[in-house]
Amino acid sequence: MFNRRQFLAAGGATALAGTWPTLAWSQSLETARVVVGFPAGGTTDAVSRRLADKMRSGYAKVALVENKAGAGGRLAAEMVKSSPNDGSTLLLTPASIITLYPHIFTKLTYKIEDFTPVSTACIAVFGFGVGPMVPDSVKTLQDYLAWAKANPGKASFGSPGAGTPPHFLGALLAKGSGVELQHVPYRGSAPGIQDLIGGQVGGFSGPIGDFLPHLKTGKLRMLATSGHQRTPFAPDVPTYSEQGFKNIEFVEWYGVFLPGKASPEVVQRAAAAVKAAVTSPDVIEGLATLGLEASANTPEQLKKAVATENAAWGPVVKTVGFTPEA
Repeated sequence: MFNRRQFLAAGGATALAGTWPTLAWSQSLETARVVVGFPAGGTTDAVSRRLADKMRSGYAKVALVENKAGAGGRLAAEMVKSSPNDGSTLLLTPASIITLYPHIFTKLTYKIEDFTPVSTACIAVFGFGVGPMVPDSVKTLQDYLAWAKANPGKASFGSPGAGTPPHFLGALLAKGSGVELQHVPYRGSAPGIQDLIGGQVGGFSGPIGDFLPHLKTGKLRMLATSGHQRTPFAPDVPTYSEQGFKNIEFVEWYGVFLPGKASPEVVQRAAAAVKAAVTSPDVIEGLATLGLEASANTPEQLKKAVATENAAWGPVVKTVGFTPEA
């Protein structure tokens, strides 16, 4: 899987390290749009609004967020692909829309080459949690798997959608353990988490930020996280790897992209603006409340990370046996 070590090796960088272009250009754009492929109120939207807020007056006189929700983020990608190359339209997206989707959609209307990498904005890990359907005695993944094997009618896990990274993590858990777990796809994390709290689904695989508010209240229990090491946002929760699932290590980065024919000057200006935004203390703090680690890198580093992760997804899709969709 694609873990944080691979991300760093492929060109990823923490927000306070590395070398980026500086904010230096003579004239700001009149208006810039940060396009997001998900509805307002979600994690990607929250990241985009923090980014756009910091880009105002520097990168552009007006910076707006445009939610182009639908088709699992593909509509936003299609929109940016066909946008002007002057830097006025940027795509903020989870990596999987660019790196994973080519493996699972046979009629995808865009290619990796249709976008110019700018910078990462943040990175995230995923968690596997259980709710009241599962007995309080279940404290670990092995406990959960034993319970699921003994209760096949309840052995299910939800995810934000079929073909998403959390879906694949759950599928790898099932395959690696030999325990059949029925996948329940949702349209985003919010409805899945609500069903988990309500006892309609036994487990849920999703971004850790969606679990954090409910861990404090005791409504949910998170049994594993997907990083190489424990996340500082939930330090008491062991990783999949710690619990014997060495092949389940994955971090997802959120990246900023321009249309594929953007000039080097435009790309460098955008990269500088993203770097300035995500290294701001208030943005770092705000992202942390969502379970996200602020992170920026150079266009060249992001291009390498895209290629590395795209190559890594192919074997995972094959191992899980996921049938590509049209």
